[in-house]
Amino acid sequence: MNVYEQAHGLAQSIRESEEYKQYQALKVKIDQNPEISSMIKDFERKNMEQQTKQMMGEEMPQDMAQQVQDLYSILMKDPSAAEYLQAEMRFSLMMSDVYKVLAEAVGLGNE
Repeated sequence: MNVYEQAHGLAQSIRESEEYKQYQALKVKIDQNPEISSMIKDFERKNMEQQTKQMMGEEMPQDMAQQVQDLYSILMKDPSAAEYLQAEMRFSLMMSDVYKVLAEAVGLGNE
């Protein structure tokens, strides 16, 4: 079996994983609620901006961090948004673990 066939097999295993199935099902549910969907997208955009600034070593304005925290607090009060964000985190963690396994196998990031 060549590398590409194995990669397709891994992709299939990911699609069949409970983490992925739950994440996708909750994403469909969230997408049906435009208000919550918009709030989650805004939260994710601001969170990504914050993380990018941190990685670039830029000073992060206090109000930006507070906005992200405030949005997160609001979203966690909504059961469907909280469930979605938790499923997204579990899926992201699984994908991160898969990447670590692959990176370790080829010696990336061990310097």
